[in-house]
Amino acid sequence: VQLQASGGGLVQAGGSLRLSCAASGRTYSMAWFRQAPGKEREFVTGISWTGSSTYYADSVKGRFTISRDSTLNTVYLQMNNLKPEDTAVYYCAASTLYTSGRAIDHYNYWGQGTQVTVSS
Repeated sequence: VQLQASGGGLVQAGGSLRLSCAASGRTYSMAWFRQAPGKEREFVTGISWTGSSTYYADSVKGRFTISRDSTLNTVYLQMNNLKPEDTAVYYCAASTLYTSGRAIDHYNYWGQGTQVTVSS
């Protein structure tokens, strides 16, 4: 499975961005992680194959929304009310092993990462 992420960019605090991630094949679950400079990669949000189950890190709950179009094998991340602390490289991840999960090792396919920069 190959993942192609897009949609990152520069936005002012309070603004919005939408990320997309297209998978070349079917997966059980998909997620977004992010990694800020000097920090470890962290879980942001995940979604089950059917889209019926979604889960979020506390830091983004209420501001970010994950969704997926299973017919297109594509997952989306709508990010609203962005904050400077959201600045990071965002990675799309997919799993053919687990139907859900927050751990990095649950995901066996990774996209190339897209930069999100939020200015204050």
